[in-house]
Amino acid sequence: MNSGPSGFHNAPVTKAFIIASTIFSIFFGIQGRFNSLGLSYQDIFGKLRIWKLIISIFSFSSTPELMSGLYLLYYFRVFERQIGSNKYSVFTLFSVLVSLLFEVLAIALLKDPAANLVTSGPYGLIFASFVPFFLGIPVSTRVRVFGFHFSDKSFIYLAGLQLLLSSWRRSILPGICGILAGSMYCLNIFCVRKAKFPEFISSLFSRISLPSMGSPRAASTRNIVGNISSYPGRPAERNYSTTIQSSLEPREDSIATLVSMGFDRNSARQALVQARNDVNMATNILLEAQAH
Repeated sequence: MNSGPSGFHNAPVTKAFIIASTIFSIFFGIQGRFNSLGLSYQDIFGKLRIWKLIISIFSFSSTPELMSGLYLLYYFRVFERQIGSNKYSVFTLFSVLVSLLFEVLAIALLKDPAANLVTSGPYGLIFASFVPFFLGIPVSTRVRVFGFHFSDKSFIYLAGLQLLLSSWRRSILPGICGILAGSMYCLNIFCVRKAKFPEFISSLFSRISLPSMGSPRAASTRNIVGNISSYPGRPAERNYSTTIQSSLEPREDSIATLVSMGFDRNSARQALVQARNDVNMATNILLEAQAH
């Protein structure tokens, strides 16, 4: 799948989460405490180590897991671009908390006081993201290798499988919990897909991102309206129509954002024209067209 705009364009929540995971993982890695991470029955029901619950959300327990996990988190920024940062913030919080709850319940059922049953890291968010990735992100390219058919999405699934099996049972358990959390989100349990954070909270993530140029659509439209000639006649109407059409020409970064989701470039451009350069609305148009 085309990677689209480089970096964290329109993905401030993903950027914040990756920064947090990197800092936590490097900090404990430098201290040589990778082996002490992870959740056990004793941590939760014995000494009640709340700090381990927090660490388990962000810090990976090995360098290979860190590299694979950060790659998948970075790739899944396409989902944030699709639904918007505000709703993606809700998805992130819901996935992390629900998957953590499932992990605690699983540890309580297994009751092994000696072993770390769950490896640490944002497995909940990563594997929850695989559910909307499977359901909502279309395939853009297909290849055939040694007689086997692959798509651009196949390589993401292989990366997820490698991460899922990285610590065997310790990583499989949080992976399954993440998939359950993502399924609950897509099933709209508790109407979570309609939830939104207040704008002042979601804007905190945007401040982490580098400044980006906003769309000049609204200002351009106001200028056009203000400059319309008051004289009657078809020439003025034609000039106004031409100017409007020019102002609605999609921006390249908006087209690239939709292409990064797997949509055809020409279809993406037409959807943006129809949606008046609103990326979220154009995404809905394209998804509805595919559904039919």
